[in-house]
Amino acid sequence: MREIMNNVRDRMINLDMDGTLNAVQAALKSHVPAHEIVKEGLAKGMEEVGKKYEEGEYFLSELIVSGEIMKDAMAILEPHLKAGDLAIKGTIVIGTVAGDLHDIGKNIVVTLLKSAGFKVVDLGVDVPAKRFVEEAKKNDAQAVAMSALLTTTMMEMKNVIDALEQAGSRKRYLVIVGGAALTEEFARKIGADVYGVDAVDAIRICREMLEGKRGR
Repeated sequence: MREIMNNVRDRMINLDMDGTLNAVQAALKSHVPAHEIVKEGLAKGMEEVGKKYEEGEYFLSELIVSGEIMKDAMAILEPHLKAGDLAIKGTIVIGTVAGDLHDIGKNIVVTLLKSAGFKVVDLGVDVPAKRFVEEAKKNDAQAVAMSALLTTTMMEMKNVIDALEQAGSRKRYLVIVGGAALTEEFARKIGADVYGVDAVDAIRICREMLEGKRGR
């Protein structure tokens, strides 16, 4: 089984769409459990893609490709996954704030979070503050993540944090913000817990802070 999993992992690392999907199908035909294919093959491949991105070997375009490969691979595997097969590391509600329709960065974060074992509730784009609050409560989330690309919509993040405060639930959630226009100073100013520089950084934050490790 190790050789089969290594093949899935290596195809993912090399961003070989057809090769990865074929390797996933071959693993299923060899009676490898779907959750093992995710955990030992796809997820480990995505981890390596993230490392290559951090080291400057891969760029945003490669992250987008890896996300698409993961999405298609999971579409093959989902019918074979049983409830409880994959341990959920935490639930994260995520969305692009009101007034902002950009979602490329958010979508990459969503895919990487899912591959890392988190349950992700993707609210989409142009999400009002009230909906972040409602969905976080409804899904018993541990974190609320917000994205904004435009400088004109950045302050919507503060509106979400204020809405959480008004609902009396701010302390229940790890609030993560990210986006091209943001800075760590801005994140602190509006009361966010952490600032994700990019998609890979956001995944690291979630792993460290939602899996019981101390933060940055």
